Amino acid sequence: MRRRCAGAVADFASKRATLELAGLYDVDRFVFPPWVNKFTLMALGGLLAGGAYAGAVLFYGTLPEVMYTGYQPTQPVPFSHKLHAGELKMDCRYCHNTVDKAAHAAVPATNTCGNCHNASINPDGTLAKTVVHATSLKLEPVRESLANGTPIKWERIHDLADYVYFNHSVHVNRGVGCVECHGRIDRMEVVHQDKPLSMSWCLDCHRNPTARLRPLDEITNMAWDPEIDEQSNAQEVGMKVAEELGVHPNTNCSTCHR
Repeated sequence: MRRRCAGAVADFASKRATLELAGLYDVDRFVFPPWVNKFTLMALGGLLAGGAYAGAVLFYGTLPEVMYTGYQPTQPVPFSHKLHAGELKMDCRYCHNTVDKAAHAAVPATNTCGNCHNASINPDGTLAKTVVHATSLKLEPVRESLANGTPIKWERIHDLADYVYFNHSVHVNRGVGCVECHGRIDRMEVVHQDKPLSMSWCLDCHRNPTARLRPLDEITNMAWDPEIDEQSNAQEVGMKVAEELGVHPNTNCSTCHR
């Protein structure tokens, strides 16, 4: 190491002497050593690489697939879609009763929960109807809501931007099943967002909807598969549904941005 340093110093001194003889070296001017050039290039390269990395992380981190897919908030009541929609085979429309009639899929009122879980008592002290888990601690918020008339504050999961117009009934009544946008809800103990719901994702379906269409009587059947049911393949079924229901999706900006 000492030999290398001594050699570098001697080399620098030799070059300085040569420049002095040629009148090109000013003894009063500070001259950076040669290694500064390499260090400067390395520093600039590091800054550029760091900026590119930060930009890539920012771009990827803001994609809908990353920001929203998998979002799974904790709900005030541990309602299991896996149990109700999966094991008990309850139709989605029992709770979300406006999904085929209005733009918004209604969040069920607590009275809907009370149809099965509210223990109504007759004057003689007997139960007025058969109830399920009438004293469960998990259902305490339901009983409190029914008693004082305040709604349960459910956490919204599938939340489109305010500038996006989406009509549930239009899609449901044209053969788009619940599973296409929400995934296999019937397998979710705790519901999460399964699809990105981004503009490009929606446009992919609008440009080629047939593979995602199904008969109206299978709209809420999460497990429906045309090949399993031996009807044909999804594309053929979708083409038939599109022809019967007059499905011609628009890709104009004003369709969703009104």
